[in-house]
Amino acid sequence: MKTNVKPAEGKLGVLVVGLGAVSSTFMTGVLMTRKGLAKPVGSMTQYDKIRVGRGADKKYLAYKDIVPIANLNDIVFGAWDVYPANAYESAINCEVLKEKDIEPVKDELVKIVPMKAAFDKNYAKRLDGDNVKTCKDRWDMTEQIREDIRQFKANTGVNRIVVLWAASTEVYVPVNKDVHYKLADLEAAMKANDTENIAPSMCYAYAALSEGAPFIMGAPNTTVDIPAMWELAEKTQMPIAGKDFKTGQTLVKSGFAPIIGTRCLGLAGWFSTNILGNRDGLVLDEPANFRTKEVSKLSTLESILVPEVQPDLYGHGNDEDTQYYHKVRINYYPPRNDNKEGWDNIDIFGWMGYPMQIKINFLCRDSILAAPLCLDLVLLSDLAARAGRWGTQRFLSFFLKSPMHDYTQDEVPVNHLFQQYVMLKNALREMGGYEADEEID
Repeated sequence: MKTNVKPAEGKLGVLVVGLGAVSSTFMTGVLMTRKGLAKPVGSMTQYDKIRVGRGADKKYLAYKDIVPIANLNDIVFGAWDVYPANAYESAINCEVLKEKDIEPVKDELVKIVPMKAAFDKNYAKRLDGDNVKTCKDRWDMTEQIREDIRQFKANTGVNRIVVLWAASTEVYVPVNKDVHYKLADLEAAMKANDTENIAPSMCYAYAALSEGAPFIMGAPNTTVDIPAMWELAEKTQMPIAGKDFKTGQTLVKSGFAPIIGTRCLGLAGWFSTNILGNRDGLVLDEPANFRTKEVSKLSTLESILVPEVQPDLYGHGNDEDTQYYHKVRINYYPPRNDNKEGWDNIDIFGWMGYPMQIKINFLCRDSILAAPLCLDLVLLSDLAARAGRWGTQRFLSFFLKSPMHDYTQDEVPVNHLFQQYVMLKNALREMGGYEADEEID
């Protein structure tokens, strides 16, 4: 089949913001896989096969056989972090992986030394690292990040770069039309050092897009989910994706809620709570940071089980009696470290309104679930850039908790896991020169 996607020539630089549990696990896994010492389980780009063609022409192909995806051997890692520990030290300190699964790639991990981070303590009060840039204002912060990207490219000789945010959740930044709707207003606010409306993550995103690198937002931060950034992505012809890695509880929610909806059962309430002990849990213990995560987690159900469409089934639960009751909690609990536990209590009702309950207890490993998402998002964002697909990459919603969408046009995000999977498959088919032949319904 004919495809207009440029080949994945040369090396792919992957610059990760944050060198903590998620990113050190991601890097170690890729390096171990390259040596044949581990398997990239959970990665769609490495394992999934999708149908292309129909009838006699039907066949099931791996992604790399449909589109030119970068080879794992061509990835070169770099990072920024508020702490100076290299990737090896971080992987050991985070205690996600056993030492025996880190030591074989120690020499490579030691060389991944984080650049000084663009950091504002007001956005993550629980972090106390000293490996941070001294910046005059937000514009200077952005310029310094741009220089880091240029230096990394020059020092490593990579052909392309993708920037991935795998750092902590920032304090919630509400969308401000006077600052976030137009690129000119955003730039003016950066130059005026508007620290209230311009988060450090926005500086990373602006810098990445300006340097010709796709940007992926792996936390629920506002960042690229604003019209000004969409304008910049259009101007630079670069892909953006976000927001928030869909790992544990929300993955379950986006996959299980369709069972309730498809079976036409009613929902009275859905209560979700988590315990988590890693750096992410520490940061989220701050109420202002949790608010950012809460908005992301709460958005999942609302586009899958819609009261306006089925008032008999989903128009009950809250005091106003207009929608089921949906509550999300995250509790910082240090003994668990990266081994997050998510509990869901789901109150449903069936025939003649009789109540039933579903309880789900997911004892997951946060970074083990996030690492393959990092790989897939990086490889598919690089693919999108080479395919000339710029702006919001809706086909990557499958990997994200709170998919970006054009809320200025009242667009409703697709949160239904299996509809998201159809979007992913159709995009790959299109880029591979095949017909996008599945309906999203």
